[in-house]
Amino acid sequence: MEQREQQPRSSTSTALVAALVLMTGVAGVMGYKYYDKAEVASTQEVAIAERVEELANTRVKLDSISNSLDAKIAEVKKLGGDVTELEKVRADLEKDKKALARGAKLSRATIAKYESKIQEYVAFLAEKDTLIAQIQREKEVLVVDNQSLNTENVTLKTRRKQLEDTVAIVASQKEELATKVTRAAALKAQNVKIYAVNSRGKVKEDDAYKAKRIDKLKLTYSLLDNPLTAEEPKDVFVRVLDPDGAVVSDMANGSGTFKANGDEMVYTAKQTVDYDKNGKQVEFLYTRGTQYRPGKYTVELYSEGFKIGAGEFAVR
Repeated sequence: MEQREQQPRSSTSTALVAALVLMTGVAGVMGYKYYDKAEVASTQEVAIAERVEELANTRVKLDSISNSLDAKIAEVKKLGGDVTELEKVRADLEKDKKALARGAKLSRATIAKYESKIQEYVAFLAEKDTLIAQIQREKEVLVVDNQSLNTENVTLKTRRKQLEDTVAIVASQKEELATKVTRAAALKAQNVKIYAVNSRGKVKEDDAYKAKRIDKLKLTYSLLDNPLTAEEPKDVFVRVLDPDGAVVSDMANGSGTFKANGDEMVYTAKQTVDYDKNGKQVEFLYTRGTQYRPGKYTVELYSEGFKIGAGEFAVR
């Protein structure tokens, strides 16, 4: 009977062992699969983190290149160069930055694409650095040339001023000499005398004349011999100044204006004298038409712009 009881217990133990072995195997398989998945997930996380970092670095590089481009554009503008190409590259760069900001795929191809563009931008900036350096050298040369031209210009202006001053001095001396020559060649009148002529034609010489006895004035003077004076008809302008210094004149009776010493003056009467180098005795009659008021009168003679003589008479 005891043998019958032991046989069922033995079968039950065997079944338990088999079940334990099976469960252990299944647990091992499940544990291996879980471990493998966890390791794969960890590897993917590392890869994603690396790509995120690479994209962040790419954005930083693009921002740095953008700042460099802005600086280059400002520098070239300051130097007076053409910034068309630089501005076009900056526009392309801004497009790349916006595309990257919109959410580029975290793939190595994307990163490689932008890294390639970054290298192109860096090469472009290096090329423009060379161009800017060349422009700066050319500008320095132009500055030196400009300074040289300014110095030459100042020198030329100084010489021109000196020449103008010299010309002005020579012209002044020439004018002064011409004036002296003209003055030396001017007529000279002496022995200027004024007589009163009454209505009957009687000529009277006195220190003072009665106003009612003066119908005309007779003026006599001598033109001196002057070898520098041209032998030709000369206009002699007579100015009679009343006691107040005003010119006795009547435009309807032969008075007018002339120039002497650069000024326009009024004359009382004018006569034309045929001058020759031997000198000449001249007489001239002047009829006023109105009575002279009492006082001292002055008679001035002018010819060719110069005063050539003077005389006086009085009326009582």
